[in-house]
Amino acid sequence: MWLALLPLIAVLGAFAYFPALSSIFWSFFNWVPAGVSSFLGGANYARMMSDDTWWRSFGNLGIIFVFNLASWILPLLAAELLVTLKSDRWQYVIRTLLIIPMAFPGVVTALIWGFFYDPNAGLFNQFLRAIGLKAFEQNWTGSPSTALVALLLVGFPFIAGLPFLIFYQSLQNIPKEVLEAAQLDGVGRWARLWRIDLPLMVSQIRILFFLVVVATLQYGFVAFVLTSGGPDNATMVPVLYIINQAFSAGDWGYAATLSTTLFAITLALSLFSLFIGRRSAGANDGGEM
Repeated sequence: MWLALLPLIAVLGAFAYFPALSSIFWSFFNWVPAGVSSFLGGANYARMMSDDTWWRSFGNLGIIFVFNLASWILPLLAAELLVTLKSDRWQYVIRTLLIIPMAFPGVVTALIWGFFYDPNAGLFNQFLRAIGLKAFEQNWTGSPSTALVALLLVGFPFIAGLPFLIFYQSLQNIPKEVLEAAQLDGVGRWARLWRIDLPLMVSQIRILFFLVVVATLQYGFVAFVLTSGGPDNATMVPVLYIINQAFSAGDWGYAATLSTTLFAITLALSLFSLFIGRRSAGANDGGEM
């Protein structure tokens, strides 16, 4: 059995653990790939501590994290409405229509929304002109005041995603006897949501919370495609800043330092969220006993 796992362990070591450990090693150097790299000690880390752009990018991540949590509302409502349909056939049809967009390439979705935001030919500004609200036209991704909000809205209404699938599957797994008993007791739709559905989905919500923490810290793809972190660093996030330092500035050692720090923060927050989830699960189990 162990011998059968060796190829998998070797692949993980080569393509996952080695790059991470290599990044930690090179974070102490003025790294010049395929060249002579000089040892700097902790100079890169000292530089990072005074890098305002780097730390401000985490402020943008905080906004993105809160928005990602708030965006659960629409998938949850969609799942609640879908499970109320009595026809299994219609449930299947609508569920399929709601999740088909998950198959679309992310870059296509980002570019389409980039067209929507175009200040001249974009859908949003054309709509404002059509209804006589030309004064409200914006350069949506080109203005520091609107760029981050524009990125957050990419993918609206956020139903075609993992949260919807998890909420829907969790609601389907609730025993019918529980729902029938609640209906006989006169429990309304909103009361059922708060008193029955959400408490029975606590485990799934913990998993989603952990995934949101990790996904937020790794956020950067949409910002790279639409704004490149601008304007004026209004949409700069840590992953994008690391890419800029490595590939644009050619400062590979400093990029390795930033990458190592982001890895440490991601690991710490992931372990913390798992610890909190396990502790609360243990408390719930103890309460039930």
